[in-house]
Amino acid sequence: MLRREVRARLQIDDARQRDYIYTETERRLIVDGHGRTREEHVTVTESYPGLPGKPRWERRLSEDGHMVPAAELAKHDRERQEEAEAYLKKRARMTKAELDDERRDHEKHKQEQSAIIDDAFRVFVFTMTGRERVGGVETIALTIEPRRDVKTETRQGGWAKHFRGKAWISESDYELARLDMEAIDTLSLGLGVLARLHEGSTVSFERRRMDDGVWLPARAAVVASARVLLLKHLRRNTVTEYSGYRRFGVATSATYDVPATR
Repeated sequence: MLRREVRARLQIDDARQRDYIYTETERRLIVDGHGRTREEHVTVTESYPGLPGKPRWERRLSEDGHMVPAAELAKHDRERQEEAEAYLKKRARMTKAELDDERRDHEKHKQEQSAIIDDAFRVFVFTMTGRERVGGVETIALTIEPRRDVKTETRQGGWAKHFRGKAWISESDYELARLDMEAIDTLSLGLGVLARLHEGSTVSFERRRMDDGVWLPARAAVVASARVLLLKHLRRNTVTEYSGYRRFGVATSATYDVPATR
């Protein structure tokens, strides 16, 4: 029952955030093979739903403590407004066949995301270990172990075979509250010898239940050890926090409001 209820509710973060505006604070730390910090960056961005078939619109507010000048923000806002207006004009001229193609593309994207989750449920064996309180929520704790011999349909499903970890499921509504995963061997990221994710790299995701009952991403952390070009061994620590969620007030399939310049 637990497995069925969780699968029925589970979505990729992008799908959960699709109808929301939020603030994204990303902290990136790069450490060399001797443990010395080589780079440290903090970026604060406002993220808005994108036009149909397009990525989200990212409105960068600051970089390493330096605010983006108001004139630069205004320029980007105007460019985005022009892009939205051009799309609306184009859409007004679209035939029924073209509109149907657009809807099919959207459905295809949803199906691809669902296929990734289906692969995860094929690959992983979940074992309940008890109940724990996470982020103020009562959860069911599960260990996650991969099955190496399972056939998968997606690239991400193939990657899943290289990870094990732990998940925490909200006991009241079967939503994923937290997920911690660790690479159990070296993983190729599709770049051949150029880059590999090393054993011991970790990823962690946390979600929070909003006032309206919707669970949305709150934090993502990646500690990745990789060798680049077979020469440099670097560890990249990235923590991304999501805050200030508010629903986007206008359906992006019909029109688009550009935020006021700060």
